[in-house]
Formats: sequence, structure tokens, C-alpha cells
Amino acid sequence: MNCIKIIEKLEKQHSASKAELIFLLENISEQETEILRKKAQKTALERFGNKVFIRGLIEFTSVCKNDCYYCGLRRSNHNAVRYRLSKEQILDCCKTGHELGFRTFVLQGGEDGYFTDEIMCDIVRSIKSLYPDCAVTLSLGERSTESFKKLFKAGADRYLLRHETANDEHYRKLHPSEMSLENRKKCLFELKQIGYQTGAGFMVGSPYQTYETLAEDLLFIKELNPQMCGIGPFIPHKDTDFKNERSGSVQLTLVLLSVIRLMLPDILLPATTALGTADGTGREKGILHGANVVMPNLSPTEHRADYSLYDNKICTGDEAAECIKCLSGRMKSIGYKIVIDRGDYKPERKEM
Repeated sequence: MNCIKIIEKLEKQHSASKAELIFLLENISEQETEILRKKAQKTALERFGNKVFIRGLIEFTSVCKNDCYYCGLRRSNHNAVRYRLSKEQILDCCKTGHELGFRTFVLQGGEDGYFTDEIMCDIVRSIKSLYPDCAVTLSLGERSTESFKKLFKAGADRYLLRHETANDEHYRKLHPSEMSLENRKKCLFELKQIGYQTGAGFMVGSPYQTYETLAEDLLFIKELNPQMCGIGPFIPHKDTDFKNERSGSVQLTLVLLSVIRLMLPDILLPATTALGTADGTGREKGILHGANVVMPNLSPTEHRADYSLYDNKICTGDEAAECIKCLSGRMKSIGYKIVIDRGDYKPERKEM
């Protein structure tokens, strides 16, 4: 087996076997990583030009019923600061974002029973009514099929639900017994079937992860064929079971971003906040490795540090305007530009 041949196969056929993916991740050299990066960047440039899409992140509740072992918002973390934004506060965030040029709002929160279908549908309808030119993305965790349908009917366009790992044994090492990978995957396929632009994703370097489980993640992403995929390095949180674990590798995250870009050339691929937290220029590196989305924070400044999934998260004190100005400058420094665009998934852009 040969890394260059596997990279060429990914570029031409947009696929590779599990054995090939494991070999690539285990053996890729610095020089081969640069070849992979250039091919991924070229693919992204052919599809999107030098455009980077922005998503306005609104972290609207830090309450969560789940007890995932890696997450700072887990229900058994009694040090976590719990808050909920009101509908008015959420709409204020959207107003600020719209004035700054955001055309996608991402409502992200823990699995908080307070936000029933009735409350969430009202919030979604209000955003769509006030800002009909904008997309609404939800990231609310697992819900019922009926709930997903109601939210879609209310006007939600996209749904993010990171699968975290496609290996069942690994999933059980990261989550309590009441959660299951089977249900997670079921939700993802349902979201696509309902009509959402759907996003999956996983942590890189989470405890017990192997090259084999990472290869399974890539093959699952290929099978699901989502419109979006969010990956970032695992970063431990001081109030979780994994507080003493090592952070995930930035370099491996970048390799995986490039592999995903070649496997799914049209996918919307963020350079995540976790990547920017783990490396001061992580988001720029992510874009150069084939990513094409960044997600500045529109949440009220006083609550940003409270939405603590992992330690030392960046941009917790910045105003939204500062955040976008800073990111625009960062993207410009590597030859890219942030665009005012909903940034919808459009397959086969090259031929359009």
C-alpha cells in the first residue's frame, strides 16, 4: 500500500477502503500531507472559489439532560453554569448578526426539555418571519421523528447532529448506557429523509479512539452523504471523567479535513472553534486544508464562557462585531474572503 496512491484514489474516485484509510492515517508523512492538502484545497477552490461562508452561532441553553463523559455541560457537572436565553434574547442575537452580514443562524444547545416543540417552532417561525433571507440551523441533539418534522415545517433549514463515533463499542465508552449509536444514526438518516440539510461529525483524538474507528467514521460519513460535517480536536474539560486525557492532534484533524473534502467534494466543512482553540491559527489552517465555513459566536457576551463544552474556548469575551472583523482579517491574510451568503449546499457546483 502507498499513501500517494490512496490520495490519488480519493481525489479521482472520492472513496477508499477501510484498510486504505487506516494505512493513510497511520503512515502519512509531512510531505504526503502537503500533497493531500493541496489536492483538498484545489477541490474546494474549484467548487467554492476563495469564499468562506459564515454561520452565526447562538448558544441558547447550557442545560442538558445527557451525561456524556467528555462534555462540560453534562448533567452531573454541578460546577457548570446553567442558563437559558429567552426568545427575545435569541432574536436580539439574530438582529445583531443580520446587521453584520450573517445569513445563517445556528441555534445550538444542550438537550433541554424546557425547549418543547411548541417553544422551538415559535422561535424558528419568528426568525424566518423577521429574516426571510436567512437560513436557520438547529443543533438540539436527539429528538423524535415527529419533533424533527414539526421543526422543519416551522422553517428550520438545517440540522447538526454530530455522531461523535461510528463504532458502537467506542460510542459506549464515551456515553452513558441510556444513549445509543443506533438511535443517533437513526436520527441522522431521518433528518436527511425529512429534507433537512444535515450535518454529522466527530471528535478527533477522543479517548479510546483508534485509526480503525476513525476509518469507520470516514466510511459512515461517506454512507450518510451529509451536506455538512463538523470535526475538531478533542479538548478535555476539567469537570469531566476525561479531564486528564490528552487533547486531540491538530495535525490529524487537518489530514481528516482534507480526506473528507476529497471524499465529498461539495460538502460544507467548517474550520471549527475547537480547531482554533487547539491552535492559534487552526481555523486558517483548516481553510487551507479544504474547509470552507467558519462559525463566529453571536451569543450574548455574558453567557459565552458559560457554554463550556471544553476548556479554554476562544472568543468568549469578544463582541460579535469584533469576532467577524477579526475573522475577516484572518481569512484575508490567507487569500480568502468571508461572504454574505446563506451558503447552502449545492452539489456539483463545478458544472453549474
